[in-house]
Amino acid sequence: MKKQELIHLHGLLAEVSNQCTEWDNCRIDLDEYESLGIRPTSIHKSKTDHKDAVFALAGGITQHMREEETETVAATAD
Repeated sequence: MKKQELIHLHGLLAEVSNQCTEWDNCRIDLDEYESLGIRPTSIHKSKTDHKDAVFALAGGITQHMREEETETVAATAD
């Protein structure tokens, strides 16, 4: 993945976390992401820095989704 694509993905994930907080009044644990100090607008940062930020942000979002999931979905198709 190119750096520009990674920065774009970083921005999209940041928007997802913002919308989740706004819509669901949820608290996503983004301590790891915040500690990195990398934002989608930090274009001068390295590709590796943005990759680390994407993984931390995605991890916080998915962890929240796992905690919120209450209904088990069958693995079979309808």
